[in-house]
Amino acid sequence: MADRDDGQGSEAERADQAEEQRYAAALDAAERLLGMRLERFLGRGPGEPANGADFKRLATVHTFGDSWPRTDVLDTRARALVSVAIAAALGTLEPLRGQLRIALNSGVTPEEVVEVFVHLEAYAGAARAFDGYRIALQVFAERVRADGS
Repeated sequence: MADRDDGQGSEAERADQAEEQRYAAALDAAERLLGMRLERFLGRGPGEPANGADFKRLATVHTFGDSWPRTDVLDTRARALVSVAIAAALGTLEPLRGQLRIALNSGVTPEEVVEVFVHLEAYAGAARAFDGYRIALQVFAERVRADGS
């Protein structure tokens, strides 16, 4: 079936525009949650194939456009605590740094973060919990520096 041009562009052009709007909205949501823009992390890296941009776009839209906005059952604060626990349990330390920022920006207290690590230690082990807790300490210090305290 051929695209119709009804003066508003073809169906493919409209779909591309809609996808660009979803991507822009996801980037804006990421900024609200993280307190920083993601674009500086999404540029093409040395030797990265062109379809790497597709992966980054899909992951950004799914994470910040589809998953985080689902606040009807789990609010952002609860979702942030779950995300901290997942990243820490998996040992994905750089993503954990971002999840900690989101949690603290969403009203989670440092004391609550510590309790996540207490519970994590019981189920994932001390070594995994301490690896993640080291990142939490860095994020706590980062916030103190930013606040000028």
